Amino acid sequence: MTTTRIPVTIDRAWHVGADGVSYPPAPWYLGGDALMSAFVVPRADLPAEAFDAIPSGARLLTVAGKTLVVAAVLQYTEGGVLPYEELLTTYPVVSARHGVRVSIPDIWVTSPNSRTGGRELWGIPKHLGEITCQRSGRRIATAMTVDGHDVATLDARLGPPLLPGTHQIPLPTAQVLDGRRSWSTNRIVARLRTARAQWSFAPDGPLGYLAGRRPWITLATTDAAIMFGTRVSHG
Repeated sequence: MTTTRIPVTIDRAWHVGADGVSYPPAPWYLGGDALMSAFVVPRADLPAEAFDAIPSGARLLTVAGKTLVVAAVLQYTEGGVLPYEELLTTYPVVSARHGVRVSIPDIWVTSPNSRTGGRELWGIPKHLGEITCQRSGRRIATAMTVDGHDVATLDARLGPPLLPGTHQIPLPTAQVLDGRRSWSTNRIVARLRTARAQWSFAPDGPLGYLAGRRPWITLATTDAAIMFGTRVSHG
């Protein structure tokens, strides 16, 4: 994917997590690209643990008993606070106090620093995974395993720009982890592109409820600047 460089000077000391792994203080400024596919999924098909990330005071946003589950692959490149790869799922939630946000129930990263920081700063339940990303022209191939077990693969092809120029995309999160609620304000500034994607999810894996489903829509962001945790509250 296209390399994006963000000039960031980190002159603040990194935190040391409860597990002894250090991570940058918030907010995080990241550069990179992402490919995102939205799946229409009946609420009844979501696994029970998918609701564990939704804090009290928020609820899953559904229409006619269905919700949008977005599966995304991201590559954060050199120039931001951390370079790493990431695979996640997210869905919309709504809160009377905080409005419409997204919750992230499943997420894997290739960086221990990102894992610890995401959990402690924003209540995002990051785990370590083995993610490989390859690009040849407009084609992108991604595979992810956890402890040697297949989780997901992606074969995608980038299309033309969706809109000219760069665009700002808000991405506020609502999370709960280990009993602590976290509400974070985040945003992406990027170029938007159309894309086609073929996903494969291991039926017996953590994302098995998406196996056999076709994405409703797929989009890509390129030359992206991601600002994560610009305003955070807990409780």
